Amino acid sequence: MDFPGCISVKRVNATAYHSRQTDFNSSSNLDDTALYDLLEEWARSPSGTNMKMFLIPPVVCLAAGILIIPIILFVIFSRFSIRRETRYMLLGNVLLSDLIYLLFYTLSAALYAAHVHLPKEACVLLLFLLAVAYCGGLFTAAAIVLDTYIAILFPLRYIVILPPSRTKKILVLLWMCSGAFPGIFFLVLSSTDSFVPCVLETCSVPVILILTLNGSDAVKLCFWLSTTLIFLCLSLIFCCYAILYFKTKRSGIWKNICSRASVTFLMHNTVLFFYFFPLLALLVESFLCVNFVIRLQTEIWVSLTVCNVLMILPKVLSPFLYGLRYREISASLKSIVRKKRLHMVSPSPSPS
Repeated sequence: MDFPGCISVKRVNATAYHSRQTDFNSSSNLDDTALYDLLEEWARSPSGTNMKMFLIPPVVCLAAGILIIPIILFVIFSRFSIRRETRYMLLGNVLLSDLIYLLFYTLSAALYAAHVHLPKEACVLLLFLLAVAYCGGLFTAAAIVLDTYIAILFPLRYIVILPPSRTKKILVLLWMCSGAFPGIFFLVLSSTDSFVPCVLETCSVPVILILTLNGSDAVKLCFWLSTTLIFLCLSLIFCCYAILYFKTKRSGIWKNICSRASVTFLMHNTVLFFYFFPLLALLVESFLCVNFVIRLQTEIWVSLTVCNVLMILPKVLSPFLYGLRYREISASLKSIVRKKRLHMVSPSPSPS
């Protein structure tokens, strides 16, 4: 499949591939075109076909997300008593963002595994939606923590600070920020023409990540700014959790390790860990890549693990660790299941 302006990438035979295995020891002497060509050849080689197993985690997580997230969203938006509370609207927003991210990332990973090339415009749109969904989930997660922080430390002023009428404005602001930040990032990349055309036709997040770490200074600057912003959001979440713990420690709710507060706190920190760990892995990978410490093949496996496993896990854990922990949502779900069972076992009216 040839595209205008795209490098002709062909499948190499085993002899040619093994002769180029030495290029995986370092990518310091490769430009973007040669590096992308090498990545494509490796992906089509017998060793590279093993990377298709990394398609399993996104597919499994998407299936789990489709099973539970729409049900929780239906409960939130169909019940006025639940919908009018800020915490549930924020929860619905983060679950919606996670579902969108799972859907589009699985689509991107499946297209790359099948060696399907997309038009440049379609790939840019797909990557932009992925970035918006990821930022939307991250920013809303930070808003959830701030909402919990205000509700616990300022209970008497909570309804004044965050009334239901203000929740919709907060959600609109979150989506505007989620769209503005990736928009600026894409504008900078398009103005620098940093990537070869085939990259945007392959449309693989791990491949683009590798090329970013080995790209120009402008691309690396965008990467470091993005990483810094994500790190600041996660640090804000962590600081709020830490303050909540020390502020409520004297109340005695942490004495019993099996108490609801302790379990909830543990679950929230589990999700926070899965948000932090991929970022830490990316920072370590970027440091080793800049100093040419790791081989290119190792960089590929690390990028695939980060993108296809570590960044996916928080998206599928959120509905189970957040959504089902709320009593109102859990009770509503049980009520729906009970009504369906009663409807199934109720005898049909006898014909007169």
